[in-house]
Amino acid sequence: MSNEYRSHYISELSAQLAGKEVRLAGWIHEVRDIGNIVFLLLRDHSGIIQVTAKKDSTDDAVMKSMLLPKESVVSVLGTVVESKQSKKGIEIKPNSIRNLNPLNATIPFEVTGKVPADLDVRLNYRYVDLRRLHTTAIFNIESTILGSFRSILSKDGFTEIRTPSLVKEATEGGADVFKVDYFGDAAYLAQSPQLYKQLAVIGGFDRVFMVVPIFRAEKHNTTFHLNEITQMDIEMGFADHKDAIKVLKKVVLGIKKSVFKNNSADAETLGIKDSEGRIVEVTYKKAIEKLNSNGRRIEFGEDFTREDEAALSRIFGDLIVLKEYPTMLRAFYTMPSSEDPEVSNSFDFIYKGTEICSGAQRIHEPHVLVDAIKKRGSDPKSFEFYINAFKDGAPPHAGWSIGLERFAMKMTGMENIREVSMFPRDRTRLTP
Repeated sequence: MSNEYRSHYISELSAQLAGKEVRLAGWIHEVRDIGNIVFLLLRDHSGIIQVTAKKDSTDDAVMKSMLLPKESVVSVLGTVVESKQSKKGIEIKPNSIRNLNPLNATIPFEVTGKVPADLDVRLNYRYVDLRRLHTTAIFNIESTILGSFRSILSKDGFTEIRTPSLVKEATEGGADVFKVDYFGDAAYLAQSPQLYKQLAVIGGFDRVFMVVPIFRAEKHNTTFHLNEITQMDIEMGFADHKDAIKVLKKVVLGIKKSVFKNNSADAETLGIKDSEGRIVEVTYKKAIEKLNSNGRRIEFGEDFTREDEAALSRIFGDLIVLKEYPTMLRAFYTMPSSEDPEVSNSFDFIYKGTEICSGAQRIHEPHVLVDAIKKRGSDPKSFEFYINAFKDGAPPHAGWSIGLERFAMKMTGMENIREVSMFPRDRTRLTP
């Protein structure tokens, strides 16, 4: 890779290049003037390198450029030299520095992080915040999560599909949907790809996965919710919830391994370490027994609160599959257990005290689906299209969905989900 701006990324530099001339491009991270020597820290997306110039042996034009304001975008032509004082063991002796776009405004906050900035301010100027090493590390890791998700499932025989974001009916019912005008007709932003991934399996694709945006018009104002999120979904035919859990375990452990193998520098920047590798399976009944024995009072049929999820992680560890929830606690299309209809073939995945995934075996027989809808006090006619899809030969099938942002939030150690959404959308934020 070489052009008029750069010949190398900073991460590609090593002592083997000592004595060679290279061209680098990026932003001025910091400048230190200590008398006869000026140190300039140059930053690109891959790292930081020290550029060192001595005033008595450096061209005046170069020395002047060494003192440009922080966050100036520059291209540096220089020689790689070994340096025991540098963290990388090398530094750059500059031969020329081009200012590619003189600053026309004051940088809104300190990119080095030495002066803390409020999250709202950082989000208002996200294009500047993305230059922070911490922010870069977060989205490097998020990219690895997505890449690993796709790679693991592709190798396991899954086909990636795309599902629509505009739908005729609210996917999961209820009022928490964004209504849009669709050529004079009413349409909604999809709350879930659930129906469409099931239709793909019914259509014979057997094993599918997708990465899709979903939209929920819930008026939350918490550190765990957004109104536009990214879901990583799978659906698999001729399978039950046990098969889906096996795939979930493989995917989660594979992603974790990939992140801490390929993003070690990002993990170090964020100060995070890999957690225990064993995933524990716990039934809903056992979970409430444990919580009740630790002072909580939960009846069969109640859902777990965030406090309960955190408590379960303290009891069972960071990686928990909670399974066999009460049937009436889950969506109407969740398959009841053949052994006990009060219990469903469903599960959640709790990672570091937070639910990041939900899944189940689906009901594939139309008459069972009609009964489930009636038991919840709804009219099967309202779900006619969904029910009819199972009349033309639908196989047993199961699947799950991981919320990318929640997964990334827990993996990177962030406390606010907005940190892991590049341009978050919540009830008050629609820009940038």
